[in-house]
Amino acid sequence: QVQLIESEGGVVGLEDSLMLSCKFSGGSFSTYDIAWFRRPLGRGREFVARINSWGTTTYYGDSVKGRFTISRDNDKETVYLQMTNTEFDDQAVYFCAADRGLFDPTTYSLPETYEYWGQGTSVIVYQ
Repeated sequence: QVQLIESEGGVVGLEDSLMLSCKFSGGSFSTYDIAWFRRPLGRGREFVARINSWGTTTYYGDSVKGRFTISRDNDKETVYLQMTNTEFDDQAVYFCAADRGLFDPTTYSLPETYEYWGQGTSVIVYQ
């Protein structure tokens, strides 16, 4: 049974940095693409970033492009999300998710594409 566990989130100052991690278990990690989504208070889940199974290709939501970096370590079965230059709009519950299907450019940013989800971790941005 595939499980995804996000690291503890935290409180980060405006324009500061924070790294989240997502630990995978219960399957063949190197066959899954992994994504990060977030859910701001009162809103639905929005796509943040995705990395392919080899770690060679990444995709980002427009709101985080240039500020966030997704990476993975297949030996450690872990995916990371490095957040920099944080904004108030980055405050949300962050989720990692796994997809074993073929990449589809029209659906990769949709939550329903992903088979497995972590429980989420909260990030608070303060001034």
